[in-house]
Amino acid sequence: MDETFTQLPISLDPTTKAIKPTESAPSKPLADELTALNTLHRALIGLDTSVPPAPLPVNPKRSAQINKLRESGTANYKKGQHVEAVRMYTFGIEMALGRSGWEPAGLVREEVAILYANRAQAHMAMSNWAEGAVDAETSVEMKKVGNVKGWWRRGRCLYEMGRFEEAKDWVGQGLELESKDGDLIGLLKEINNILGKKGQR
Repeated sequence: MDETFTQLPISLDPTTKAIKPTESAPSKPLADELTALNTLHRALIGLDTSVPPAPLPVNPKRSAQINKLRESGTANYKKGQHVEAVRMYTFGIEMALGRSGWEPAGLVREEVAILYANRAQAHMAMSNWAEGAVDAETSVEMKKVGNVKGWWRRGRCLYEMGRFEEAKDWVGQGLELESKDGDLIGLLKEINNILGKKGQR
């Protein structure tokens, strides 16, 4: 269907900015529409147009709270209070993920990557290998480069669960990004030794 354009007989008053008909005797529907439009225009002009200041790009209070929860979790971990450490890290993750939409996504990913890696370590201390593997993988998903701990912890969890082939593939992926990391290289050697012994049986 062809589109059509109908030019209405109206013009804009340069002084009052009101829209008025160009015809001396406009149709009643057009006159009514213009009256309503001009009334709305005058009402909007009379409104208080002060705009509140833009929100801060990063909420410093939330950042401080997240850091406090992370530090509390680490302190609990060092004391051997692993369940409490998991709880603190979980609160920190929830707070980081609850940041406002206008805050930088990169900041959230960085915070969450650290917290998930730390929670993975706390799970590993309790031999919760499956939970640790999930948290470490989530940490890596948030931050692949510069996250050796996340790569190593999931690899170790897979190793402890006897999933050696999967662990080898995972650690291999990590070494593609962190090729010089001694911990990852050492873990890969452990995995290959186990697989080698299995192959000799």
